[in-house]
Amino acid sequence: MLRFDDEAFIKQSVAESLPVCHGAARSIAAVSAAPDIIQNVMANYTIGLDLGGTNLRAAAIDADGCMIEKSSIRTNLEAGGPAVAGDMVRLVAALRDGLGAEGLVGVGAVFPGFIDKKKGTIAEANNLGVLAGYPLRDRLVDDLRIPVAIENDANAAALGERWMGAGKGVDDLVLLTLGTGVGGGIICNGKVLGGHTGMAGELGHITVVPNGNPCGCGNRGCLEKHASAQAVSAMARLAGLGEISSEECFHLAEKGDEKARAVFAAMGEALGIALAGLVNTFNFPLYLLGGGALAAWEQFAPPMLAEVRRRSIIFRTTGTRIEKAALGGDAGLFGAAYLPRAGRA
Repeated sequence: MLRFDDEAFIKQSVAESLPVCHGAARSIAAVSAAPDIIQNVMANYTIGLDLGGTNLRAAAIDADGCMIEKSSIRTNLEAGGPAVAGDMVRLVAALRDGLGAEGLVGVGAVFPGFIDKKKGTIAEANNLGVLAGYPLRDRLVDDLRIPVAIENDANAAALGERWMGAGKGVDDLVLLTLGTGVGGGIICNGKVLGGHTGMAGELGHITVVPNGNPCGCGNRGCLEKHASAQAVSAMARLAGLGEISSEECFHLAEKGDEKARAVFAAMGEALGIALAGLVNTFNFPLYLLGGGALAAWEQFAPPMLAEVRRRSIIFRTTGTRIEKAALGGDAGLFGAAYLPRAGRA
């Protein structure tokens, strides 16, 4: 993730935006002291799983979008697919046992990379290569005996923002996630737009600079090669700032360093080109940006918005909004927990 003191930023943004559980505690230990609350609050909840290359996280969230309980462990990729799936089962079981199995509606699990929903597998993921092809969904269903839905993590984050975040109540929106790379999700008519094979929304691979920096996908000039944490570090090095992190570049820009500010101006222009194309393509009312890079919003947003305004007549002449996402690092968990409800909608 693009750091920019992102941990503190995410904690602040989540604290400001998450729904308050009126009359109910946020932990299993606390609610266990009030059985009447459990009866009312735990009667209809789902569990979201968010599997990343570093951490595996789980959260129980009720029908009102209140996060009741959250847990996290290190992702044990070295042990292989069966062990990771076993950890996922144990996290869900622990939450279910604490909150009551009767009220659990279903489980949603989200992963980076390309998801084969028909097979219930991760088709391809750079960070989770050992899990490619492993039947994660079937293993979860077999062990937990409850419906399990799976989705790409960026798509889930977009769904989470639409359910309980900055896009609450907006049926058509796009989310760009700015981290080590650039991800994205598209919500159309309140549902994830997956495309023919479920791979729609790879917004980080939109070309923004013809013949630009080479990308691992085989293209050149992809958005994530010009607007991600890695891109910021690379541009800083080319600008003569040395081998510095994106966070260090941000601090230099905050102090007025012209080279560092130029790096973020270039980042903003690249984002503006991509966003203008998205606005012109979809004519959606809302486009959100999330991830650790939001800490540098004041640096890259002005050139970004200027570029969108220059390139999109729709943006200039309508009330189209480009705003910060609200759920921080928990967007994927909210989206994952919403998946079982989306299937019933």
